[in-house]
Amino acid sequence: MIEIENLTKRYLTAAALRGVSMAVEAGRLVGVLGENGSGKSTLFKILAGVTRPTTGTVQIDGHSIGVETRAQTAYLPEIDPFYTWMRVAEQLDFLAPFYAGWDGAKSRVLLESLKLDADRKIGELSHGQRARLKVAAAFSWPSQVVLMDEPLGGIDPPSRRRILKALMSEFRYGQQTILISTHLVSEVEEYVDDVFYLRQGEVALSGQADALRSDRGQSLSEIFEEVAS
Repeated sequence: MIEIENLTKRYLTAAALRGVSMAVEAGRLVGVLGENGSGKSTLFKILAGVTRPTTGTVQIDGHSIGVETRAQTAYLPEIDPFYTWMRVAEQLDFLAPFYAGWDGAKSRVLLESLKLDADRKIGELSHGQRARLKVAAAFSWPSQVVLMDEPLGGIDPPSRRRILKALMSEFRYGQQTILISTHLVSEVEEYVDDVFYLRQGEVALSGQADALRSDRGQSLSEIFEEVAS
């Protein structure tokens, strides 16, 4: 379980998060929805241990963010960290020693299913192909938590479909927790179990996806339009 209490993150001129509290049940696929600038990326960076909160507490499986949580968390940042001069297979081989349980054979299967050429240089890949490579890297080892920050943003429809297909085929439901942040709500609507809507650094609405749709008689996309306005 991921437990967040009264989380704030302030920068010199603005607050990115304002008293965010969330409880994410283990083993579910959760949508963290919000417009650009709503605080989604900052939240994910804190969960990944990349940046520290100003105030508040964050725990994953009872552990504060640190070495133990980073060892079980796969983080796909919005901007990828790949070396452009490496070939795709070389990049995955480079990452392997950093992650316990890395499965080289599985990474090659993922490259095939995501339609990525193992011998191609990363600098030659399109934005969508690099986004798919991030997914291959994330699911090549048995993490307990996967943080996917805007994995569908700015990429072509075929890449979005392949990413979502890979996500659902690799997701260990009931064992692995996935948080996916996006403002493209319609793309993830049918997949997410629970949702948190962020607006200006605060949780504006949250709940189980089916319950929200039933109670409001609206799609998640329609609810998002109301929350964002």
